[in-house]
Amino acid sequence: MTSDSQETAPPPADKRQGLRCALLIKKVRLEDERRVFFGYGTNISRSGLFISSVNPTAIGSQFTIEISIPSPLDVTFTCCCETVWQRKYSAKSTREPGMGLRFIDLDDEIKAQIDTWIHNQAEKEESKIE
Repeated sequence: MTSDSQETAPPPADKRQGLRCALLIKKVRLEDERRVFFGYGTNISRSGLFISSVNPTAIGSQFTIEISIPSPLDVTFTCCCETVWQRKYSAKSTREPGMGLRFIDLDDEIKAQIDTWIHNQAEKEESKIE
């Protein structure tokens, strides 16, 4: 664990294997089936996501989240994930606080749907530039 003045660094971007895109994320409280706003997913890939939060969960924490992939897929899924790194809030930092999560039990069909959605988003962005 790191002190408040340090941050656990995310993996370097050049080691990431998948494209990423932004989403809103809900945390699922299994004990009473309630869903609460959890944070902004500033990027998602088939293996995990970053959630912007001033109160990141502890490294190693596991919990269930709900993710809604918007149009054209319009699919919502829940999965268990684990906090693999965190960046605490610091007034001196220009980097957004939050945590990197790894999907634990995401099935291959959902991974493929995420890939498709991300590629569609990338194509939309490219068409805006042209």
